Amino acid sequence: MKAAPLFSSESVTSGHPDKVCDQIADGILDAALEYDPKTRSAVEVMATTNRVIVAGELSTTAELDVEQIVREAVERIGYTQEGMGFDARTLQVMDILDQQSPDIAQSVDRSIEAREESSGDLLSLQGAGDQGLMFGYACDDTPVLMPLPIYVAHRLASQLEQVRRTEMSGLRPDGKTQVTVRMENEQPVSLDTIVVSTQHDDALSLEQIREGVKTLVVDPVLEQVGQRFDTSEAKLLINPSGRFVVGGPAGDTGVTGRKLIVDTYGGFARHGGGAFSGKDASKVDRSGAYATRWIAKNIVVAGLARRCEVQVSYAIGRAEPVGLHINTFGTGCVSDDQLLSAVGRVFDLRPAAIIETLRLNEPGFTAVSAYGHFGREGVTWEDTSKADELRGVVG
Repeated sequence: MKAAPLFSSESVTSGHPDKVCDQIADGILDAALEYDPKTRSAVEVMATTNRVIVAGELSTTAELDVEQIVREAVERIGYTQEGMGFDARTLQVMDILDQQSPDIAQSVDRSIEAREESSGDLLSLQGAGDQGLMFGYACDDTPVLMPLPIYVAHRLASQLEQVRRTEMSGLRPDGKTQVTVRMENEQPVSLDTIVVSTQHDDALSLEQIREGVKTLVVDPVLEQVGQRFDTSEAKLLINPSGRFVVGGPAGDTGVTGRKLIVDTYGGFARHGGGAFSGKDASKVDRSGAYATRWIAKNIVVAGLARRCEVQVSYAIGRAEPVGLHINTFGTGCVSDDQLLSAVGRVFDLRPAAIIETLRLNEPGFTAVSAYGHFGREGVTWEDTSKADELRGVVG
């Protein structure tokens, strides 16, 4: 008998060392954007035992207290106890930020089109801040049009953090979740295995952790998911290592941009390789990824496909994308070529147009720097108001 295929995705809590770094980087970006919407940022953060190093490039007119931003972010996450090896009050902060390279700046400030074609279109004046390729994805597996494995993994991780803050004081900030889903005909049908690992106080027994996490974290999430999918035979592994006292940056060095798959679609869609956090939207790693999710979601909401992956690619200094590709995996009600033509008429993928339409020169990135950038409420790239227009263009 042929075994059913299984697909897994993971998530992490806000206290995971890599996510600590992402939140610090986006906290610095948000603080700069609050005073200077033209901020250019490519902030990189590393966190290790009681130390945070902030590097990269930041060009802004805002006057920032980087050390204070770091301490506030770490305190908000919950690293405030002595003896944890990482404490907001005592950690050392090294700020070695520099200005953006003038070679990159001139490519963004005046695009190839503006230099060669003397274009009077203001949205064509800004070039892409780098070359690269970005992917966006949407599917009808879940209410937020995200793949089921990452959808459940994020909800478990978010619930774990909430329980740690409100009901189980013996849990600490670092944590990870993983969800394995059984597939049939490329569609999720049931949950196979759930893994939850949480940092904890030494005084908390393994039995207490497993009982508390099952009752307060796993069961509420499964009750919600079980309304659409079979969860009855899901295997549960809670703290399978047996001990997780040393955690956070004291247990494993964190680096910005090292949770790309957690940030996006849990491996269910392809990834261009560029990270988001710490980068302003002139960096198409961020703005291009947000725009392609926006397009893919509108296609699915419009009923034009059940699954959709969109790829866009750019050359540094050029406003217009050099490539655009759409794949609906055979689920579309029209051809992918027809969708490609319709998207070209409905969506403007020049960086300045994306920034203007999705309001990406405003602060608010810290709020999406943990638990995924997609499938969330209250962010512009999840808006589906273009669905009707797409349907009209397709006819």
